[in-house]
Amino acid sequence: MKPNFETGKCRTYHHLTRRSLIKGMLTTAGGLAVANWGALTHSQTIAAEAKRSGKRCIMLYMEGGASQIDTFDMKLGRPTAGPFRSIKTSASGIDVCEYLPKIAKHADKLAIIRSMRTKSVDHGIGGYHMHTCYPSSEKFPHAEIGAMIAKYCENPESDLPSFIKIGGGSGVYGAGYLGPQYEPLVLADDGKLPGFANPSVSPEIQGRRGELLSFMEHRFAENRSGEPFAAHRSAELRTIRLMRARKAFDVADEWNKARDRYGNTQFGRGCFTAVKLVEAGVPFIEIGQGGWDSHNDNFPVHKANLSVLDPAWASMLQDLQDRGLLQDTLVVWTSEFGRTPAINGQGGRDHFGRAWTVVLAGGGIKGGQHYGASNQDGFEVEDKPVDEGAYFATIYKTMGVDHRAVHYLGARPIWATPKGSEPISELIG
Repeated sequence: MKPNFETGKCRTYHHLTRRSLIKGMLTTAGGLAVANWGALTHSQTIAAEAKRSGKRCIMLYMEGGASQIDTFDMKLGRPTAGPFRSIKTSASGIDVCEYLPKIAKHADKLAIIRSMRTKSVDHGIGGYHMHTCYPSSEKFPHAEIGAMIAKYCENPESDLPSFIKIGGGSGVYGAGYLGPQYEPLVLADDGKLPGFANPSVSPEIQGRRGELLSFMEHRFAENRSGEPFAAHRSAELRTIRLMRARKAFDVADEWNKARDRYGNTQFGRGCFTAVKLVEAGVPFIEIGQGGWDSHNDNFPVHKANLSVLDPAWASMLQDLQDRGLLQDTLVVWTSEFGRTPAINGQGGRDHFGRAWTVVLAGGGIKGGQHYGASNQDGFEVEDKPVDEGAYFATIYKTMGVDHRAVHYLGARPIWATPKGSEPISELIG
């Protein structure tokens, strides 16, 4: 007997079992498990193979290039200083910009790297380099850091994605050679889900549609396997999983109570959402704050951006600590490069990679310290230079990921970080 498509019902023997449906949807036509979205079967084999470190990472990415001299490496009294004053912090010997008063209270948690020396100093190539650890000139599909952490720190039993980007301003560089199962889920600037995550029909109807679609695709793929079909099935599975897990993204009620602390901004809400997602077990969340490309009017631009950043970042650190999450959650403040010590004719600072600053906190990082130094005017690294490889190796080390893990693109080996890259041991507890 044929299914009755007019009523939407099938006879019992036409139904796929739930187990066969799940098995069919989990395995792509190319035979790849869709790992980024967990293990639908909850199989003991898959769980045993999972590399769960229990670690999480939140990256705050300042799209456009934040000025080190106007934030964490101030040069008071020097020609390059600018008009901002410094303030004392909770960590002895560390001063920060006056427009970071809330973060100043958390300086005992911060490890400030003041000696970044990086190679790529334009937005596209700089963003790629600081997300993948490799220059874009290699013409290689390198995986960005969120995809790498998703691969090694995922929870295969979770319905949530393992790599989420909040705000698209920082660019999406992709999972590269790791495959489409590690591509990020990109949310709006405020962390709200896209419309497709909300089902248009009841769960019962959605379930019947899923069974029918899975049956048809399974039969179609039997003799037509290939990467395009596998990618389509992967995307399909992501949508279904996202619908199932969408409540984890609904922070509206709690946000009403938290927004005064975080600042009633899209970035603030994104940071609050990131805390909730970390609490739910998502390994990697990146939050982008745009508008830092201050070739003109550097100081008004930075003052405005810091007023948004300061309460959101500080409240995030406090909430992570209060919930017992900070010890296992690495928080990274970074950008594609810094800005020139010299102030140009438009009152701005231009792109600069020779000596700039990133900040790490939590996740086993030793706080209350600064590492390395730029010279008195900030034009060069004076002590302990840090390149892209050391920066990435340090993050991977804190996350429990082998920084020299090797993967293959065809027969060609690709390492997570370049040869010679080593973590900065002084920063890791």
